[in-house]
Amino acid sequence: MPIPGFRHATAQLNGIRIAYSTGGSGPPLLLLHGFPQTRALWAHVAPALAETHTVVCPDLRGYGDSDKPREVAACSFREMARDQSALMSHLGHDRFAVAGHDRGGRVAHRLALDAPDAVISLCLMDIVPTHTLLTELRMDVAQTYYHWFFLAQPGALIEDMIAADPDAYYQSCLTGWGAAALDDFAPDQLAAYRASWRNRDTIRGMCNDYRAAIAHDVTDDAADLDARIACPTLILYGREGAMARHYDVPATWTSKCADMRSGTVEGGHFFIDTAPEATIAALRRFFV
Repeated sequence: MPIPGFRHATAQLNGIRIAYSTGGSGPPLLLLHGFPQTRALWAHVAPALAETHTVVCPDLRGYGDSDKPREVAACSFREMARDQSALMSHLGHDRFAVAGHDRGGRVAHRLALDAPDAVISLCLMDIVPTHTLLTELRMDVAQTYYHWFFLAQPGALIEDMIAADPDAYYQSCLTGWGAAALDDFAPDQLAAYRASWRNRDTIRGMCNDYRAAIAHDVTDDAADLDARIACPTLILYGREGAMARHYDVPATWTSKCADMRSGTVEGGHFFIDTAPEATIAALRRFFV
């Protein structure tokens, strides 16, 4: 779905095609969506932020209208971060702010570590560090976040199972992580998500994202275990979501940030969809 008032385009970057929307004027702000969504996540947030910023909303590789590499290694957060560095440079933005939700937050974390001179401020939305989740796994967390391991299975079996009824599977994700019902999602955004995840290549792309987390990202994060995000960082999360139930979310980030603050938004994991006005207010306060 188009983001109202934004320009929609594609760019060949880092060896693949990235689809994006951009609008507004002022300091550049990159917004990164998560699973199982697309840049349509920002449809009711980005136009408000564009009143004070030049806002860029891409589809991550593997998602939406962007290319979907078949190689698992090509779907790591490091490769996704390289896409975003290349996209912002392509658009003339050498230094920029970033906000990322879910998988987009993990890409944003990697981007801030790999390109510290480019990222001037960072908001990580409803995540704990990838290394923390995967290496300090508890039974209650594994039960809630089973999809990390389900989607990461090799071969086409999982993809075939999802493809049999993608709406049933992905909608169970939207409603399964706390404080959201399907009718809490705007119909136009939900239609955009469905159009994307009904594509068999997108199903594979999203599985490859999770496969890469286990095969590559946790190793990359282990190598940077003591690295700290240099720029001001906001940890923002849903008050009633699964992350807040299972973790002291800010505490998981304290040692990884040089300058950290935290806040909550009413709702669960998908608070950007369910509470866009509160999300806008939180981001405006941080990205001044």
